[in-house]
Amino acid sequence: MRKILIVGSGQSGLQLALTLRDHDYDVTVMSARTPDEIRGGFVTSTQCMFHDSLTIERKHGLNLWDDVAPEITHQGLSLGDDQGNRMLNWRGLWEKGPAQSVDQRVKMAAWLELFEERGGKVIIHGVTTADLNSLAGMYDLVIVAAGKGELVQLFDRDPSRSPFTKPQRHLAVCYVDGLVSRPEFPDSVNVWLNVLPGLGEMIHMPGYTHTGPTDILYLSAIPGGPLDQFRDRPQPEEQLARHKELFKQYAPWEYERFHDARLTDRRGVLTGGYPPVVRKPVGELPSGTFVLGMADVVVANDPVTGQGANNAAKCAESYLDSILAHGDQPFDREFMQATFDKYWEYAQHVVKLTNTMLMPPPENIQQVLGAAQTNEKVANRFAGGFNNPPDMADWFFEPEKTEAYLASVS
Repeated sequence: MRKILIVGSGQSGLQLALTLRDHDYDVTVMSARTPDEIRGGFVTSTQCMFHDSLTIERKHGLNLWDDVAPEITHQGLSLGDDQGNRMLNWRGLWEKGPAQSVDQRVKMAAWLELFEERGGKVIIHGVTTADLNSLAGMYDLVIVAAGKGELVQLFDRDPSRSPFTKPQRHLAVCYVDGLVSRPEFPDSVNVWLNVLPGLGEMIHMPGYTHTGPTDILYLSAIPGGPLDQFRDRPQPEEQLARHKELFKQYAPWEYERFHDARLTDRRGVLTGGYPPVVRKPVGELPSGTFVLGMADVVVANDPVTGQGANNAAKCAESYLDSILAHGDQPFDREFMQATFDKYWEYAQHVVKLTNTMLMPPPENIQQVLGAAQTNEKVANRFAGGFNNPPDMADWFFEPEKTEAYLASVS
């Protein structure tokens, strides 16, 4: 039985570990925290899992929250200015099926326990390069799935695929209760993207946490701009108060919905920011042993397009296919590079979409957003592109393709 070590207990690492156990691989996961510590900790992310990613989880029996998590049916968009005025307001249907957002504190704690129930081995220990160097020789394959910390330094930045060297957004997140329905779409369940050119984005998504259904407020600020008010890492109540003041000033149509909102819990907050980056997939330990990076370790997108957890799910599924197809052959450097290259066929489209959405919208994208106001087909296809980013290449980025598409649906 082939032995595989996975360092990291997030979406990608645990999904791959669980699915490898289904094929009787001897899998060990190293996690810095116990399930109870994960449950009781601070939120580590926002997440909106789209239909295709949820389908992967359901295929492997990992869909543990389908009966309790809100079914998110639409993606909405409002375009505002720096004076609190709204010029566009529309939504697109996710035609392939609803999305879902489950607090990763809940999800990863449950998956880590499920992994042990399915015969996997868990080691609770933070891992340094020196630790990994001494452990790696005991396994046929070592995969690094911890997107933060010292081990990321094993993987060199790929400058040809990484146009940014600094964070393009500073984020602040609050999990809250007490929102009221969107007045123009009462009792509907939507993710809503409020785009404020020159300032950043204000995003709302319904979710599920340890107390039940919740709502997630995500503020994505252009560094140094008026929305960038959280670098001092305020106390949770102060963080929510600042959220409210910024929404009141720059997105008053949203403020009316949650001016009475309260924190779901004092650890349901997050601040931070990082530069989007693509890294080389193969790292070399001091011993000369090669290790394979996955998901955020090798392709870390800004969260503004909600692709992080989806990328992780699709990377884990792609890596699973590559490992199974490799049979009993050595997991050498060539295998690792080929495994990443297969995943990159998909991930490159996510990088292009996310990096494009971080920049001021060019004229052709402005035309798309404007057309979606009155054309349901355009709105639905834009929304669908977040579930399936490769589709965007056919119509969204290049002015000639955009013009031809809009003419075809006008």
